[in-house]
Amino acid sequence: MRVHDDELDIDDGLVGALLAEQFPEWSDLPLERAGDGTVNVIYRLGEDMSIRLPRRAAKDDTEERVLDRLATALPVDIPHVVARGMPGRGYPWTWWVVSWLDGELPTEPLPAEDLAAFVVSLQSVDAADGPEPAGGRGKPLAVRDPAVRDALERVPAPGGAELWQEAMRAPEWDGPKVWIHCDLDRRNVLVRDGRLAAVIDWEGAGTGDPAVDVMAAWKLVAREERDRFRELLDVDDATWLRAQGWALSQALVALGYYTPQSNPAIHAEASRWLAEVLGG
Repeated sequence: MRVHDDELDIDDGLVGALLAEQFPEWSDLPLERAGDGTVNVIYRLGEDMSIRLPRRAAKDDTEERVLDRLATALPVDIPHVVARGMPGRGYPWTWWVVSWLDGELPTEPLPAEDLAAFVVSLQSVDAADGPEPAGGRGKPLAVRDPAVRDALERVPAPGGAELWQEAMRAPEWDGPKVWIHCDLDRRNVLVRDGRLAAVIDWEGAGTGDPAVDVMAAWKLVAREERDRFRELLDVDDATWLRAQGWALSQALVALGYYTPQSNPAIHAEASRWLAEVLGG
């Protein structure tokens, strides 16, 4: 499935050839396409590994360094890098072999306690020398204003413009930067027996405004559990309002770009985020 006009076509033959050429010791393991993200194509390799190949832009080693830094600091599993692949066979970018984590994508909201415990643990890691998140996600909410205004012209969102203006008026974060995953939603968490077990896709992670992860309140937590989630994180009014703005902006921008045909999964998720954040 093509998500972007400028993305590279990646198929089983290419991945198998790269594997055989660079890691022949694993070339006899079962190889199965496991997912098409907005940035990466994912293959499962054997029982314990996966391969992530960028589909449209070269990656640096930021995610690898983040995973190394956070490896033992969190109450859930996160991937670790097993090996780094190099360009070859016409594929132009670095790619990664990482650990495969057992679990399932959630179909129901997460327990507020589970998600809060993860966010608190992540924010507790020393962020003094952490990287800047990808895509401006650690910066003030105002950086998203042009994209949100453009999306509001095309995406039906009653009350959205008013909420966006209110969020834009919230004071900016003036505390120390904290670690933020930046993409906490149902595509990037795994559950076992209904409990949060793992967090994946750390490509955009870095340090910045905690509101960027607090927006998971409208993505992963049931509406009746939202106040409990806020209480567990001890979120002030300005951060809560910025978090609403982040959730609103991500929903609107995604709905303004993706269609049910180009990316049905993210379009459905963004529609759900928009309903949740506009509904309270």
